[in-house]
Amino acid sequence: MNNFIYLDYAASTPLDLQVVEKMSACLSSPTLFANAASRSHKLGQQAAQAIEQAREAIAATINAQTSDSLVFTSGATEANNLAIKGIADFHQRRGKHIITWATEHHAILDPCEYLSRRGYDITYLNPLPNGLFDLAALKAAIRDDTILISCVYVNSETGITQDVKKIVEIAHARGVYCHVDAAQAVGKIAVDVQSLEVDLLSLSAHKVYGPKGIGALYIKPQPRVRLTPQMQGGGHEHGLRSGTLATHQIVGMGAAFKLVTEKLANDQAHAKILNHTLLEGLSAIKAIKLNSDPAHAVPNIVNVSFLGLDTNILLPHLSNLALSTGSACNSGSLEPSYVLTAMGLAREVAASAVRFSFGRFTTIDEINTAIKEITDYVSCNS
Repeated sequence: MNNFIYLDYAASTPLDLQVVEKMSACLSSPTLFANAASRSHKLGQQAAQAIEQAREAIAATINAQTSDSLVFTSGATEANNLAIKGIADFHQRRGKHIITWATEHHAILDPCEYLSRRGYDITYLNPLPNGLFDLAALKAAIRDDTILISCVYVNSETGITQDVKKIVEIAHARGVYCHVDAAQAVGKIAVDVQSLEVDLLSLSAHKVYGPKGIGALYIKPQPRVRLTPQMQGGGHEHGLRSGTLATHQIVGMGAAFKLVTEKLANDQAHAKILNHTLLEGLSAIKAIKLNSDPAHAVPNIVNVSFLGLDTNILLPHLSNLALSTGSACNSGSLEPSYVLTAMGLAREVAASAVRFSFGRFTTIDEINTAIKEITDYVSCNS
């Protein structure tokens, strides 16, 4: 097990030890077990204070105008559901048309599919062959009854980064709200909600060395974006997300996001070195295809096809490497990646694709070991 190499950071990241320390201190505290909603006594007030300090750290990381613009959720999936369904429910009299892309994560596609069964009209745009969005096609797709455009900032399979600022400008020019899932973006690029002017932004802790089970939705405060709550029962989080707040999870998320601010430059530089080493090493394999545009992708995610090899056969032979064929939500599927096929790749090319994703704790030695194991197997089986 000591020789096991983890290259699936896009699915989930290891906990940073500083996050573990903060969470452990919270869990072992003789006072922070209290319900943060119990403001009538000091223990509840102390728990509430710990939560607000974390909220402020998260808000600072994305340059939110105020920490009150963040609503805690169980993760980015719930944040996406609250954003998409919340906008749809609140603004349905104005229109029932939503625009998204065929390459989106299922945390966006599935809520849209749910709404389509309730009478909403969903337009699924295809990206350009390099994974970038065709902004002219986006402009043409907007109708008078369009109420929302929803997309991910960084694609979890290809690492492609969209021009969110331009997408928001296009949306706002027609009076349309824009929701962005930034789960894969935070920690890889600078995310500034004020510069982007985005209306809604989903966040996750476990993609940035924090705990699973906690995320947040940023809601633009001025002018305030109005949503219909999707969970009732207690009126927590300004009535937008009822449920007792998990203090230790939120403290962990706050610690993780604070580290993002402190370590972003170093993490980016490290990822670029790892990316260069990986691609240079894999270039010795002739039958290989890079499935993203490096000029428009974060270096932490590399998607390549080993032409002529089926990854359902390849990956089990690389048992010392934690790799995936795409999003963790689809890891049980034998079908080629819908993201890659929507980009225009042939099914056999998509079926031979492997996603490498790495981060803060990945070493050069691990990358070199992975390269050797892969090249050895490919040279013997191609």
